[in-house]
Amino acid sequence: MVLELYMDLLSAPCRAVYIFARKNGIPFEFQFVDLLKGVMLPSFLSEPVAPETLTATLAELERNLKLLQDKFLQDKAFLAGPHISVADLVAVTELMHPVSAGCQVFEGRPKLAAWRQRVEAAVGQDLFQEAHEFILQIKDISPADSSTKRALMPGVRAMLQ
Repeated sequence: MVLELYMDLLSAPCRAVYIFARKNGIPFEFQFVDLLKGVMLPSFLSEPVAPETLTATLAELERNLKLLQDKFLQDKAFLAGPHISVADLVAVTELMHPVSAGCQVFEGRPKLAAWRQRVEAAVGQDLFQEAHEFILQIKDISPADSSTKRALMPGVRAMLQ
């Protein structure tokens, strides 16, 4: 009996588990779970984000990146020491979300950029790219047509409140 992993690679924790299992040669059967079933992203609907929300979100991201670099990574090769760990996989997959939205989270942060390169090298560039392929393409998805937007908007607004 083979291990079945139920996941959606849109989820950062799912991508971390996926990378861990693949890198460690753990045989598994991938079972796709659509975490967004019935839920559409505001960007898909071309809904603008309020400037104050965007400003607050980017400020929080900056604080968290500084904390990750200064308190957790410090001068170590990886977050938990000299070797890659699940902590690195969880952190890097989380950071790929803002990257997928066009945020240059590693730009101007040489320690974090070098850490990301070490993580990618440790798991293998092909596996890293495979795990993040869909999330990195999400910004290229065309917005929904107006009739689809009208049909989906009440549910999306209710979900976001």
